[in-house]
Amino acid sequence: MTTLLAFVVAIVVLVSLHELGHFAVARLMGVKVLRFSVGFGTPFWKTQRGDTEWCLAPIPLGGYVKMVDTREGPVADADLPYAFDRQHPAKRIAIVLAGPLTNLLLAVVLYAVSFSVGGVTQVRPWVGMVTAPSIASEAGFQPGDRIESVNQQVVSDWADAQAAMVLNLDAAALKVQVRTADGQQVTRVIDVAGTDAADAVAKTGFLGMLPFKLTNRIGVVEPNGPAAKAGLQKGDALLAVDGKILPDWQAWVQVIQGSAGQKLTVTYERNGQQAQTQIRPDSVMSRGEITGRVGVGALPDRDWQAQVEHHYRPDFAAACTLAAQRVWHYISLTLRFFGKLLMGQASLANISGPLTIADVAGKTAAMGWQSYVEFLALVSVSLGVLNLLPIPVLDGGHLLYYAVEWLRGKPLSQTVQEWGLRFGLMAMLLLMMVAFFNDITRLFG
Repeated sequence: MTTLLAFVVAIVVLVSLHELGHFAVARLMGVKVLRFSVGFGTPFWKTQRGDTEWCLAPIPLGGYVKMVDTREGPVADADLPYAFDRQHPAKRIAIVLAGPLTNLLLAVVLYAVSFSVGGVTQVRPWVGMVTAPSIASEAGFQPGDRIESVNQQVVSDWADAQAAMVLNLDAAALKVQVRTADGQQVTRVIDVAGTDAADAVAKTGFLGMLPFKLTNRIGVVEPNGPAAKAGLQKGDALLAVDGKILPDWQAWVQVIQGSAGQKLTVTYERNGQQAQTQIRPDSVMSRGEITGRVGVGALPDRDWQAQVEHHYRPDFAAACTLAAQRVWHYISLTLRFFGKLLMGQASLANISGPLTIADVAGKTAAMGWQSYVEFLALVSVSLGVLNLLPIPVLDGGHLLYYAVEWLRGKPLSQTVQEWGLRFGLMAMLLLMMVAFFNDITRLFG
């Protein structure tokens, strides 16, 4: 229910404001608006306000503003001066541009509110944990590595470093400059272009390393889980399983996941005293495989976390500046991704659709208001940039048509526009199919 509500709120807010941008500028330019709809399909709610019918429709994948337009049917003589297609190309460009720009401006506002009220938490690009086997472990990454650049692109935080590596996995010999724990500057090389491992990372975003460290102490015990039934408690230090010493939490996870249904003897420490207990991991299905689970979570390494995290609260002016920089960064990142996708240098597995958006909406809402607000801002940036792509049926395609018309002094032929529309519809249909396929495999595969 949380996921559904968070997703619906996100769509209503982002789509409504996008279309409101079109609506406001259309009215400003003297164009008559017949309908303002959030959602597609037959409206289940509508009301008339002046010349405009305001609607809510059941398919929450977008919305539209319907204006008087002679290309869509007969128009009364009195309405001809207010028809969209009778306006100067500059006016039409302004109307079309208003939607995406509203999304980008909304993202700046949302980030500014988040930063000024909740503060900014910067996670430094330092490696805290490396799982094995993984792309990171095979490239030689070690706990304590401080990432300085990716393919000579300087990175300032963990999110930048992660995005730079994931989006460049299809490049041969991706070079990551790091400074090791003992101060040496070395280059870690990731060379997995075209492999299944690269496709798996594109779907999950996980390279096999994290910026945080986990201790071997239990931080969370799930009620009525195997660990709770075995008597394990928060704060217990896990030392060994069946006499085999556990060097870190990751070793514990690997043993448990590989021991579904098996009876294990766990040695632990509590209040300075060692003890043993018997535990039998539950068998659960994860990504098509049966794995063991006992219902415990690790206690983070607070000392390391204090080093890797930097939290501060800027004033509103500084928050606005940071918000604008964040939005510009995501705009350039998104455009670079689409460029790489077009050149075959990025995997289609990086594309997400509404199911993933709904899943992330629910998770961020559960984490708190700030996470959810920043999620809305990020999706708003994506929506704005996507709509500016020069693809017919999108706002960017219309912008291209009207810009060419302004330069030529006359519109493109009807045949060219119709072929462009067919191409745009086919491209968007294929994109949606890929997005839904990725969503399904990511969430249920």
